[in-house]
Amino acid sequence: MIQGLIGKKIGMTQLFDDDGRVHPVTVIQAGPCVVVQKKSNGTEPRRKVQLGLVEDRKTKGITRPLKGHFDKAGVPPTKILREVFADDDQISVGDTVKVDIFEEQETVNVVGTTKGKGFQGVVKRWNFAGGRATHGSMFHRRPGSTGMCAYPGEVHKGKKMPGRMGGKRKTVKGLRVVRVDAANNLILVHGAVPGFNGNYVMVLKDSFKRR
Repeated sequence: MIQGLIGKKIGMTQLFDDDGRVHPVTVIQAGPCVVVQKKSNGTEPRRKVQLGLVEDRKTKGITRPLKGHFDKAGVPPTKILREVFADDDQISVGDTVKVDIFEEQETVNVVGTTKGKGFQGVVKRWNFAGGRATHGSMFHRRPGSTGMCAYPGEVHKGKKMPGRMGGKRKTVKGLRVVRVDAANNLILVHGAVPGFNGNYVMVLKDSFKRR
């Protein structure tokens, strides 16, 4: 069994259950993925496989070393390569892994990159309250005092300051699989996942045990 798949976030929609309750779901096109390489950590039984996401469009800009890597595996070049754990010796290079490895009602972890929001101040980035907006206070959306006047006379590391917001790797755990569409390589998970529509994500089994 393989720990997960590479996918692409399609967008969000909603589904109604038999009781008429609405559930927000995120549609992810997970796979199909091809096994490009098998890796092992010496004598330990922890094994990894390198997966490549098979897409409809042609992959461009493949370097010669990477092209030789794909030619050695006997698979077509892919744009996205990721490594996941595997606990099955029957998996071979060139095998295709599809979304049917997931089942409905199981929990998964989705890893993605959050939306980048650029350089932001402390009010938007850290939810600071700011100062009064009247009587010329000049302290509307400023961070306020950040250091000290005497010893040690510096700003400590980790201080909440203005800076770049978003664009970081984020993992959302415990999302429930609502529906699996094996014919169209789609998986619908309950709730939101990080990133914009079209962003590449990793869908990992929450029940996977690293032996």
